[in-house]
Amino acid sequence: MQSEENLEEQKSKDSIKETDDTQATESPEAKEVKEEESVEEKEPKDLLQEEKDRYMRLYSEFDNYKRRTAKERLEFASLANKGMMEALLPIIDDFDRAMAATTENLTDEGKKIMEGMELIHKKMIAMLTSKGLKPMEAKGKDFDVEFHEAITKIKAEKKMKGKVVDVTEKGYLLNETILRYAKVVVGE
Repeated sequence: MQSEENLEEQKSKDSIKETDDTQATESPEAKEVKEEESVEEKEPKDLLQEEKDRYMRLYSEFDNYKRRTAKERLEFASLANKGMMEALLPIIDDFDRAMAATTENLTDEGKKIMEGMELIHKKMIAMLTSKGLKPMEAKGKDFDVEFHEAITKIKAEKKMKGKVVDVTEKGYLLNETILRYAKVVVGE
């Protein structure tokens, strides 16, 4: 009797083990069939709502992707401009200094050359301005560490205390971000 019970117990253990093994080694096709059966059990309204939700999520993700890539493209272009503008700033400074130095005691021929230089200077500044470059206006304004770099302080009239007395090197903004701080002399 005991052996019969042991045999029956062994058979039930083997059958349980077989079902576990078949479930573990179930093929992907069998799993898909089971999923389809569970899908068929759902109401059509529920299925439609799930598909709508899925569609809206995909649409939102794609819209976010488009916005992100457009933003990255703009940032890349502005960084490319930034490098070029930084390289041109010393040339602009030299051009400004040369024009300031040559305005005194010019002959008629020198005045004509100076007019040509002024035209070239205006065109260059207009082109750079169209690309987002803008010089900072600092002289006579309150000293602001966000925009100015103080080179030195000098004694000044009472109304000029804490204000920019002179600009030794112009500051520039590129698309409203600081490209170069203005180097200034501050009154005290």
